[in-house]
Amino acid sequence: MALYITDQCINCDVCEPECPNEAIYMGVEIYEIDPAKCTECVGHFDVPQCQEVCPVECIPNDPNHVESRDQLMVKYHHLMKNKATA
Repeated sequence: MALYITDQCINCDVCEPECPNEAIYMGVEIYEIDPAKCTECVGHFDVPQCQEVCPVECIPNDPNHVESRDQLMVKYHHLMKNKATA
């Protein structure tokens, strides 16, 4: 399951640099997460780093993008393959 950022985001800028997949970006008003790039840090870390550093706990699981750990690992491998060929 990908993550998303709620409107409780205070734009503190701590989550974006923590994302190893560069899935977090500044949206129109708050930071957003690209579900196609979010692996919940599977393949990189044991826990999602953005959730670890968020001071207001505004990064829950996205019920619109449900994925198993195995699916997230496949996405991770795909992202790393694309990064290596870019």
